[in-house]
Amino acid sequence: MELTHRERVRLALDHQETDRVPIAMVCSGINAPAYGPLTEYLRRDRGTTVEAYLEPLLDIMSVAPAYIGPSLPERTDMWGVRRAPISYGSGEYQEIEFYPLAGAEDPGDLTGHRWPTTDWFDYSVLPQQIEAVEARGDYCLMIANGNVFESSWYMRGFERTLLDLAINPELADAIMTRVCDFMVEHFRRILSAAKGRIDLVFTADDIGGQEGLLVSPGMWERHIKPHHARLNRIIHEYGAKVIYHSDGSVIQAVPGLIDMGIDVLQALQFDAKGMDPVALKRDFGDRLCFQGGISVQSTLPFGSPEDVRREVEDRIRVLGRNGGYILGPSHAIQAGTPPENIVALFDTAATCRGSAT
Repeated sequence: MELTHRERVRLALDHQETDRVPIAMVCSGINAPAYGPLTEYLRRDRGTTVEAYLEPLLDIMSVAPAYIGPSLPERTDMWGVRRAPISYGSGEYQEIEFYPLAGAEDPGDLTGHRWPTTDWFDYSVLPQQIEAVEARGDYCLMIANGNVFESSWYMRGFERTLLDLAINPELADAIMTRVCDFMVEHFRRILSAAKGRIDLVFTADDIGGQEGLLVSPGMWERHIKPHHARLNRIIHEYGAKVIYHSDGSVIQAVPGLIDMGIDVLQALQFDAKGMDPVALKRDFGDRLCFQGGISVQSTLPFGSPEDVRREVEDRIRVLGRNGGYILGPSHAIQAGTPPENIVALFDTAATCRGSAT
């Protein structure tokens, strides 16, 4: 029997069989230089649009409160971080050009910064948003974005934050505490307004690079983990599950991530050192679910459609055994990715059972 989107995800997260593997684009998307060729490919070969092709396949949709806060300067977010477009040839990324807390020397210097508050959001719009999504189908609903460490270093600067953790931890802790204070109340108000209809809360902090963790395990345990543990407790109070994103090699941190209360590990960059899907499922699959895992670093851009099909089938065979897996790209699908490979990803996933062998 065919399941609804929400039923499919909930069963998978409960480590049970599904009619097909759940599919989602969590912390993902299709970058513009890849979206254009995909649009043309689907129009020519399938007579459809990208949106019409993906909508019946994707099981997770997002909702969010409305921003009603003060007008923000151009290219500046609510934290005061300003970005500038940086070209990579066929497209551009928005890279930080101004860090508002770069000059801070101690926690007292933080009082002059304009910190966002939950008064800047209208949470009453959420029931109407949810009803609009549910009118299209019974989707698993997700809210975002709980990235404590990242939001902090976006304001302070990455190198300065790493130095602070080593030689000025009081300042690093003070910044992350303020960020976490906001996120705790923000998610509390979202989840309260949604009245139990939110299934997943997206949280994140990139703590891994290609070769290993960006900070020592001890430093992460002391300074970053406690904030997420606090945030996760609030999320769980409302019956939602925590999906946590980190790129890179994070295998060393997985026991600590489980301990701090995550339910789903997201991204799954298996091109990074030590990231082995077999070991991840074997060692942690009874306590953790997984999302992502189809490589945007190698297979999707540089493989053949058959390579993509094999990887999708292998991820489902390994990570989807006895449930516990939501398939998707490991991050945004990048420029130069052949449209045939993108279609191979979703076509293959759509025909595989959640615990295919």
